[in-house]
Amino acid sequence: MNTPAHVIANVALLTGGRRHDLARPVFWGALLPDLPMFVFYGWVRFAADLPDRVIWSQTYFEPHWQDFFDLFNSIPLTLIALAACAAVRRTGGAAFCASMLLHDLMDLPLHREDAHRHFFPLSDFRFVSPVSYWDPSHFGAWAAFAEAALVTVCAAILWRRFPTVGPRVACAGLAALELTAWVAFYGLGWLAGP
Repeated sequence: MNTPAHVIANVALLTGGRRHDLARPVFWGALLPDLPMFVFYGWVRFAADLPDRVIWSQTYFEPHWQDFFDLFNSIPLTLIALAACAAVRRTGGAAFCASMLLHDLMDLPLHREDAHRHFFPLSDFRFVSPVSYWDPSHFGAWAAFAEAALVTVCAAILWRRFPTVGPRVACAGLAALELTAWVAFYGLGWLAGP
């Protein structure tokens, strides 16, 4: 899934009822597993001046970068942190960790060649899904359409749940970013027809 989709879905799923106060830690927990990717891209694209074709075909797969990504996508490490927060009754910390865990669980069935080692450091196993969230040759257009639909539903839920301007602007911005990406990568081709 794309980062905005993780954020919107996690906040919608984990802040229901009277738990609106958990929106910030859930937001950051949904974002953290993808932050290493933004650091990576910023470094190799702008500091190292590598072209995108090299970044995504070679550099991304270098072992030290894979360790960096997988550290933040590790289900065992997140579970340990979640248990520690629960043990000391840190609700915000537990919500942050639960959001990271939900991010990882949503990514698990939607990554192929770019699959994370979600059980790192206990295992180097990668679940290579038959479905990719981005690759059209592995149902990527359909996965992206389902993701855009999920974002639309979750954004509508959050719009009702958070009646103040700030959260609504953030939600609308993330939803617009997600839907714009879908139209740019997939929707324009569908709109143009065969």
